Amino acid sequence: MNNAHLHMVVNHFPIIGTFFGIGILITGIFLKNNSIKNTAYVLFIVAAIFGAFSMGTGEGAEEMVEDFPNIGKAIIHEHEELAEKFALVLYVTGVFALISLIATVKKFRLAKIFSFITLVLALISGIMSINVGTSGGEIRHTEIRENNAVSVPGNENTPVEKEYKNLEE
Repeated sequence: MNNAHLHMVVNHFPIIGTFFGIGILITGIFLKNNSIKNTAYVLFIVAAIFGAFSMGTGEGAEEMVEDFPNIGKAIIHEHEELAEKFALVLYVTGVFALISLIATVKKFRLAKIFSFITLVLALISGIMSINVGTSGGEIRHTEIRENNAVSVPGNENTPVEKEYKNLEE
């Protein structure tokens, strides 16, 4: 298993886990069921852990594919920037999920407030994950790119490569 394959194996769970966690947490809050909420908290924690794995494998995957035809460094750079921001929010969500889990198990007075904070953070994570997932998919799936620009190494005339060149300057 190479770095690109490993990255593809782990990078889907932070996104999917976040969305499942949101649905489960909303259900737990609506039903006022702590067991259901605890399940969501554990899912957010696991999603944050997989987010760390995904960030750790991203650099190796980048090195393997950045010079492939139709990819280019600009689109990878955009994905990397979005992923770094998403990972930070995901880590904060995971930490608040852990705090919420402890607060719920220990029956702290603020457990309900922590669950709402975790939900808000998870919703922000979910929104950010859409952009990260799309930008990651665009790396190898040129058909989903908004401008369908093809980035070929040595061809600085495509809109994507022009934008990247401006970023470097």
